[in-house]
Amino acid sequence: MSERPPAAVDRVTGSGDGDRPRLRRPRGWRAFLAALRSLVFLALALVTLLLAAPFTPLLVMPRGFVLACANAIIRFWLWLLATVTGLRYEVRGRENLAAAGACLIASKHQSAFETLALQIILDDPAIVLKRELTRIPVAGWTMWRLRHIGINRKAGAAALVDLVRQARQRLAEGRPVVIFPEGTRAAPFAAPDYKPGVVALYRALKVPCLPIALNSGVFWPRNSLWRFPGTIVVEILPAIPAGLDSVGFSARLESAIESRTTELVTAALAPD
Repeated sequence: MSERPPAAVDRVTGSGDGDRPRLRRPRGWRAFLAALRSLVFLALALVTLLLAAPFTPLLVMPRGFVLACANAIIRFWLWLLATVTGLRYEVRGRENLAAAGACLIASKHQSAFETLALQIILDDPAIVLKRELTRIPVAGWTMWRLRHIGINRKAGAAALVDLVRQARQRLAEGRPVVIFPEGTRAAPFAAPDYKPGVVALYRALKVPCLPIALNSGVFWPRNSLWRFPGTIVVEILPAIPAGLDSVGFSARLESAIESRTTELVTAALAPD
């Protein structure tokens, strides 16, 4: 079964949410094994960045070359993730992506996994992210060279204007625009907190919006070094057509993402 829970996660009830499952951290040998595998993965990923550092002058090469190199490194990291920690991923709903054309993509955000995997799953996406991330040596500079959309969150209304301007440019280049509507990672089953940026983009860009649901937080918890074995499911949902009013779009988007994400997380935590 593709949505089996990681060995380090148990299904428990009575947490104040009815029979909703919640995470329990591993103990004993399972904890040691998960920690060891996670640390080996992190070490190898860091070594990759260190080996790539002397080649940062190549960022002046044509963007297509930089994109190919970045995608190769991310694929290598995802292979390492599967090989070392036993954490793989599955993509559902690719047919919805193929039918959407130029579009806005609104993805649930539970871990750092999707910031890597969406670069591979989607076709040269322009991802909305904090501008500070583009200043990180090597990885951040590469994000800047790939022309992701860096936003200064402290700029208030000006940040929203800049977001729309950059998103229009990326769509004109034929690239899908990806935004995480909550702006930050949320734990599984956490109450949603959607920010106004996704609605502003939808209204300004006048293109369909593809929601993405996922369960990555079960296997790759936020603010944690550990990665647990299992299969992350990334599901591309049917497009929300352009032209809805703000209230209607916001309600439809949140309902689509949250309901399916809850189903995916619950299935991942279900006993065999």
